[in-house]
Amino acid sequence: MNIVLHQPEIPANTGNIGRTCVATGSTLHLIEPLGFRLDEKSIKRSGMDYWEHLDVTRYINYQEFLDKNPGAKIWYATTKARRSYTEVSFGENDYIMFGKESAGIPEEILVDNEENCIRIPMLPEIRSLNLSNSVAIVLYEALRQNGFKSMERTGNLHRLEWKD
Repeated sequence: MNIVLHQPEIPANTGNIGRTCVATGSTLHLIEPLGFRLDEKSIKRSGMDYWEHLDVTRYINYQEFLDKNPGAKIWYATTKARRSYTEVSFGENDYIMFGKESAGIPEEILVDNEENCIRIPMLPEIRSLNLSNSVAIVLYEALRQNGFKSMERTGNLHRLEWKD
């Protein structure tokens, strides 16, 4: 899977999302301008020691992202969408785009891609969820739909063993 952040502003969110991408084998795509420098301590702290293992690509703007990923199936996660992320079928190489924390994905992009806009249902009093939480929610649904390919699905205890 591919996670796309359009102009992210908060380094801790991007660090957490980077760590989620490493844990899931997903690629992170960052569309500039970024609200921080990628070498900031907070990015590395949130991503912990996983950041060096992250498959990440940066783009100068949205058009460069489109140009370098022709034919990509892109889902646009937005609180403004008419349908839920659970109502669509994700392909294993799809791209899921999220907007910046303060404003989301620009409405010009959303209007041009209405059929691929998805939302996370929530109570009307809430403006939005935290960006890194939103990425995790939608990404794991996409991975579930694709059978969690190449992912470990069972765990082992460290000191004890599971009872049969």
